[in-house]
Amino acid sequence: MQNNMILVGIIITCIVSCATAAITVMMGMHMREIKKTLVLQYNLIVKMQAILKNKSATNAVAENAEMIYQDLLQNLIPVMAAIDIMPRNTTEHPLWRALGGIMDEYAKNPFALEKLRRCIKLDSEISRHIDNYIRRADSFLQHLAATEPDGILAATFTDGLLGQSLTFFTQAKQLATQG
Repeated sequence: MQNNMILVGIIITCIVSCATAAITVMMGMHMREIKKTLVLQYNLIVKMQAILKNKSATNAVAENAEMIYQDLLQNLIPVMAAIDIMPRNTTEHPLWRALGGIMDEYAKNPFALEKLRRCIKLDSEISRHIDNYIRRADSFLQHLAATEPDGILAATFTDGLLGQSLTFFTQAKQLATQG
């Protein structure tokens, strides 16, 4: 009988040991899953933080856009007067009307580039305004490209009137310094 009791004790100990081992393995698997979830959540939080930081920077640009637009427009007004171009007659922001007028005139009359080249070459004030415009517009586009995660806004500006005008003015400036 005592042998049976010892045998029962050994069997119970084996069962308890096996159950403990099974529970330990299951808890280890569960802990790995929890760890994986926490790592994913941490990475998501880091990504969200970066996006919010970029959005904050983009929002700051948007909030300051009016000042940037006015600064660019102030450099365009004397240039437009010198090459005798009128802004578009639309309800757009004055900067976009001015840029639209310049680009529309260039599309109709490629000689507008030559007129601008001459003005840059002969008038140091016009040359200074063009330099300021190019520098500030380029800086604005670079800032947008650096702070916007998906690039949609930056691409819109680069492919739109701002980017086109930047190319036009840069080309006129290069021609003026060459010839």
